[in-house]
Amino acid sequence: MESALDYHSAHALLAWQIELGATDAIGDAPVNRYELQARLPKPGAAAAEATPAKPREIDPVEVARQMAGAAGSLEGLYEALAQFEHCELKKGARNLVFADGQPGARVMVVGEAPGRDEDIAGKPFVGRAGQLLDRMLAAIGLSRKDSVYIANVLPWRPPQNRDPLPAEIAMMTPFLERHIALAKPDILIAMGNISCDALLGKRGITRMRGTWQEAQGKPVMPMFHPAYLLRQPAQKRAAWEDLLEIKARLTTG
Repeated sequence: MESALDYHSAHALLAWQIELGATDAIGDAPVNRYELQARLPKPGAAAAEATPAKPREIDPVEVARQMAGAAGSLEGLYEALAQFEHCELKKGARNLVFADGQPGARVMVVGEAPGRDEDIAGKPFVGRAGQLLDRMLAAIGLSRKDSVYIANVLPWRPPQNRDPLPAEIAMMTPFLERHIALAKPDILIAMGNISCDALLGKRGITRMRGTWQEAQGKPVMPMFHPAYLLRQPAQKRAAWEDLLEIKARLTTG
């Protein structure tokens, strides 16, 4: 016999159950309330999922340190510099100015940055300042052909030959340090304030020139940059004194 409730009877029964406190429908199977609680999202979890994770910022100096450290030869270091994409100077330069002279020479000259002539030629110190440098080295029996190796702190020309920025020096310093380690000179010549900044962590070429310093376990002679000597020829006397110090060091060393 089929039983059925009309609308009014069913409504009355539901109202009576609510008055008794039955506010939730119960199924045939029991419900594990602890399991349901474990499935609920934790406070703030939804917001965290909705907020995209910030991309990790790239540290150009750390990238440079890793790439330079992985270079096992001067050729490998050149390739590492060519592949380094975090220095904006690279976009405006014609050439990567890596080095010139004799690898393995006892003397390594560290210049500041390429100028117009160097950017065109792809070699350091090829303009008027470079010609003066060659004459200075020849005065103490040195030559880039067989007894001097030359590189710069920056391998790319800054626009309008401006001074390199601190951030540019910082990201190129790991490459310079590796360059020195691979070239294995006995003596370093730091030409100008930018070179002293990269090698010695300080500036003040007028105060430092003529006094031996040390970087990477090697003696460093800070000197006036040849470009400065072209503007201030009276300072050539001081440069000659520094050259004689280098010659004496090579003779006794």
